[in-house]
Order: sequence, then structure tokens, then C-alpha cells
Amino acid sequence: MFVDSHCHLDRLELDKLALDLPAVLANAKHEQIEHLLCVSVSLAEYPSMAALVAPYPQVSVSCGEHPLHQQDVLDADLLLTLAADPKVVAVGETGLDYFYSPDTKALQQQAFISHIEVANQLQKPLIIHTRDAKADTLALMRQYQADRCGGVLHCFTEDWDTAKAALDLGFYISFSGIMTFRNADALRDVVRQVPLDRLLIETDSPYLSPVPFRGKTNQPAYVSAVAAAVAQVRSEDLATIAKHSTANFYRLFPLAKRA
Repeated sequence: MFVDSHCHLDRLELDKLALDLPAVLANAKHEQIEHLLCVSVSLAEYPSMAALVAPYPQVSVSCGEHPLHQQDVLDADLLLTLAADPKVVAVGETGLDYFYSPDTKALQQQAFISHIEVANQLQKPLIIHTRDAKADTLALMRQYQADRCGGVLHCFTEDWDTAKAALDLGFYISFSGIMTFRNADALRDVVRQVPLDRLLIETDSPYLSPVPFRGKTNQPAYVSAVAAAVAQVRSEDLATIAKHSTANFYRLFPLAKRA
């Protein structure tokens, strides 16, 4: 059985899939996806996201604000209040993205710090997004003691040195369909080196469909294709990747309960 450790069910383009949400979840079950983590990108949208997936016990939720979804200074008190709910298994996604929004560095950094502080206060793991910002991401993780709460660098696209630094802080590394792309040789080298007990898989759906589904709207069922690619790159059998990535998920996110 597999877990999709990072997806955005509230952002699925259901019209393009020609499916409703129950059908998407049925597809995932057919591909032996036993659990999904639906990840928040906006505090304003969190209540509707949580309500959307509430009927489905196989779906857990996080609470946070993506660095590209910040319109103003993060309301840290609101984040603390929402993330304190027992159904919230993680804080985020948060982090830094200088690729798309280099002009908001200061705003992003302050929000990231607030997420780390809330995660430490609640003792819930962080879900971190980083793009073109690895030095600042790691510096803030160290300065504000993100190792106290732990977490994951999701949809990892950086180099081995970055992965090793995060691993040294007790973090997990999650791989998406990007690692199946033709030009992702350097990333596949990282996939080979991450310890089996720190490796997660995800879709980040509806984005980044893995080969052989490139060009289609991504969905949680496709995490099995990511797992297969990871197994191939690491020269391990698929059952090994399924077993360890699933166990890693429940170890990192202990509030996520098997349905």
C-alpha cells in the first residue's frame, strides 16, 4: 500500500479529469493508495478545504500558507488557532520561493519563521517548500530550531548537499513526479542517496504529473507511478518502497490515522 504524502484535493481540476472527488479517491484506492495528506496553501481557504475532505477518513489535512499565496503579513495567531485542531496533522506548507516571487523575500521569511514557531509550539511537523532559496531555507530552519518539530522538504528538487543538511536536522525528503522527468538526472542522484527510512513519495496533484502521465492533470492515484520510478532508480523492488515510504509517513505524521 502507498501514501500520497502531499496533494491538493481542493485544487483538483475535476472538469479536466471528468471525475468528482469520490471518483478521484476511488481511483487512488484502486492503485492501493491507502492514505492522502491534503495540504493547505492558504489560511483563508483552509476551512473550505478541511470541510471538503472531512467525509473521507483516508484523508488527513495540514494547515498553513504557501509562500506564493501570501497577500499580506501572516496572521500567526490565526495559524496557531487553526493548526491546533487535532485533525490537523502538520503545519504548512510553508517555506521560501524566490523563483516566482523574489520581491517578497522579507514577507516570506517572516511567515516561514512564524510557521516554525507555531510548529514547535504545537509539536507538529512542518511541510516545507523551497525553490531557489535553499541557503535561506536551511539558515532559518537552523536559527529557529525546526529540528525540534521536524518535518519534510516536499517536492524536493535541490541538490544532495541540501538534502543532507535537511536530513541532519531530522527532516524527511519527499519526491514527486519531477524525478521522472527526462532532464532530472541530478535529482535522481539524490533519490539514490536518501536513506530508505527518510524517504516519502507524493503527487503534489493537480500539478507535476509523472511519466507516463505527463500532460494530464495529476491525481493521487499517480503516486504509484512515482513509487515505481523511485524503485527503479534505487534498484529496489516496489514492495520495499511501498513498505518504507508508508511507514515513514505515519512515523512523521503520527496524527494521521489509517482509515
